[in-house]
Amino acid sequence: MQPDKETEGPELEPAARSREALIEAGWAALPASYRIPEVAPTLEQARAYCKQLAESHYENFHVASWFLPRELRPHFHAIYAYCRISDDLGDEVGDPAVALAMLGVWEQELNACYKGKSRHPVFIALGETISQCGVPKEPFADLLMAFRQDQMVTRYATMEDVLAYCRYSANPVGRLVLYACGEADEEQFRLSDLTCSALQLANFWQDVREDYARGRVYLPQKDMEFFRVSDEILAEGIATPEFRGLMRYEVEYARGLFEEGLPLIGMVSRDLALDLDLFSRGGLEILRAIVRQDYDVLSGRPALSKSTKVSLALRAVMGKLLPFMRLGSAGRRAEKAA
Repeated sequence: MQPDKETEGPELEPAARSREALIEAGWAALPASYRIPEVAPTLEQARAYCKQLAESHYENFHVASWFLPRELRPHFHAIYAYCRISDDLGDEVGDPAVALAMLGVWEQELNACYKGKSRHPVFIALGETISQCGVPKEPFADLLMAFRQDQMVTRYATMEDVLAYCRYSANPVGRLVLYACGEADEEQFRLSDLTCSALQLANFWQDVREDYARGRVYLPQKDMEFFRVSDEILAEGIATPEFRGLMRYEVEYARGLFEEGLPLIGMVSRDLALDLDLFSRGGLEILRAIVRQDYDVLSGRPALSKSTKVSLALRAVMGKLLPFMRLGSAGRRAEKAA
């Protein structure tokens, strides 16, 4: 038996060293504050860490909304911090092998969190949210599945495949928000999934050029073939009539998902309804920005101006004060026609 043990040792040791090297390369590529500390912080310190991260990196989604009750904000800071760092572990280390190793470390911390043994400030804060709000592990783990998929899959054959990706990349965020607000039931989950998938698609269509530069194409390959749009057209950055036709089709599909999900706004508390209203208005406005550019997202990225963002926020606030102005209400017909 001794020779077998000696044979196994040298085979396993390099693999272990390789994983350690990948992990160290990952930490080196990320902010030093992301590292797991030797000593776990206090809950107060952990919440301060998450708050700082959320308030300085709110460009993708600002779940720690000003309009939410103060007592809920620490939960949203923790959820945002988890999502932010998870995303960075996948996208900011510059090497798929390193990213997969780092996501494995993060999943270990997630598992430790549910056992009350994590040391990272995000999971210290998140542990309190999980305990108070009864959040299951699944939506957190699903997000990691999406970030892993980003390292291995760069094309999607059909819209069903894209939506299956959204099932892991976007929908868990909406479910986490509902859990944190005590609004978790199956019908609300279903409508939230529609809204989150629509938001994800709106961001994909906004970022076609940037995603292609990173080697990813979220436009369904079947749709590209039908409209006779090739990778060469994306590479050249010229919005041909065929490309505009494809984008018109995809924009209308995303708009349809938004419309299906809007009733959720009228089913939740007024405070959460305000955020949902604002998110939906923002996503729909991205689609309108694409239309205003005549579906040309290759020569320039459609973006919302500061004045538009302020207008959306004010209209959402009015929706809180005057419920008939919410997107999910009868006033939605006027919004659709606008």
